[in-house]
Amino acid sequence: MSQELLVADIQLIQRILPHRYPFLLVDKVVDIDGTQSAKGIKNVTMNEPHFQGHFPGTPIMPGVTIVEAMAQTAGVMVGTALNLADKDMLIYFMGIDKCKFRRKVVPGDVLEMHLTTQRGKPGGKVWKFQGTATVDGEMAAEAEFTAMMDLPKE
Repeated sequence: MSQELLVADIQLIQRILPHRYPFLLVDKVVDIDGTQSAKGIKNVTMNEPHFQGHFPGTPIMPGVTIVEAMAQTAGVMVGTALNLADKDMLIYFMGIDKCKFRRKVVPGDVLEMHLTTQRGKPGGKVWKFQGTATVDGEMAAEAEFTAMMDLPKE
């Protein structure tokens, strides 16, 4: 018996993540398989503020924002699976490992972040994830990262 995969639209994402413009970097999360895996989608547009300076005349999405988009996808995956909407969860990077960039991400691209959980459990604060970011099936970036998910005391 297979579990139904969940989807988080932008309204649910904003109920889970504290991030807002210009730092909300995921538009939708699909194929959420509990806390095990998910796919985030980011429609890259020229309207994003980092393209004004990175680089003028040759807009390229900064690698750090690609890694942040992967982390936000992981937060939405866990938040959706554990019903953490409206809980004022904060998420902090603890470490980023094995990070590599493979291709440029530019306006007009659809960035897909594929996340899997390596360590973490419901009720636990520290989680480790493995992520890849692709455009049209081509690897753009990959990284492993550890994050602490902090819920306010009730």
